[in-house]
Amino acid sequence: MAYVIDDKCISCGACAGECPVGAISEGDGKYVIDESACVDCGSCAGVCPMEAAHA
Repeated sequence: MAYVIDDKCISCGACAGECPVGAISEGDGKYVIDESACVDCGSCAGVCPMEAAHA
């Protein structure tokens, strides 16, 4: 199951810089994860200061 970013996202971009496959991009008001590209590594969750990224 792909990771998701919920509404706690403050659009800091920390997660996008950590994603090894480039699955995270800036969306409308928050960052979003491309489900088809996500490899479930959890790197995004490890760096999110708001704990907005999760499985």
